Amino acid sequence: MNGAGNFFVRWRVRLGYPLAIAVLYFSLPTPRSILVGALAGVIGLWVRAYAAGYLHKQEVLTVTGPYAYTRNPLYLGSGILALGAGIATRSWTSALILFVYFAVFYSIVMRREARELHLRHGASFEEYARAVPLFIPRLTAAKLLGDSAGSFSFAQYKKNHEWQAAVGFLFLLLVLMLIWLLRLD
Repeated sequence: MNGAGNFFVRWRVRLGYPLAIAVLYFSLPTPRSILVGALAGVIGLWVRAYAAGYLHKQEVLTVTGPYAYTRNPLYLGSGILALGAGIATRSWTSALILFVYFAVFYSIVMRREARELHLRHGASFEEYARAVPLFIPRLTAAKLLGDSAGSFSFAQYKKNHEWQAAVGFLFLLLVLMLIWLLRLD
């Protein structure tokens, strides 16, 4: 992987903190924007949870469940979460920061992970990549030869620590509510 790609992978979380502060600084939340953003966020959390229940990291090439529609359902869920956060902030500036961060960092991360999966799974991944788009989901599930009939597993969801996304999003909503309350004075 090139130097710029390594930079983005290593720094996506570290740079997320100051960007989160900027998002909160520019936010102008109201109870209504927080509620609408929360509803969008719940959809993102559901997509992430559903994907996490299928994903066996570093073990097998997961191609069933939501992975039959998009190769990156966890990141699709994260994108919907970012949309929910942008709505909740009620700020075009905050929404733009979230969009640019997501578009830049996650497009690089998704391509890096695709290269790693190709190296690990070879022809199986090539077949999968031809049938299933990187991010925007297909309308119908791809039928792949030799795909395992994997099913959702709550144990796998827990193993992947997906509950942390829900806790983080709930914390964001609480901070936005606090910002709204402080701006009432």
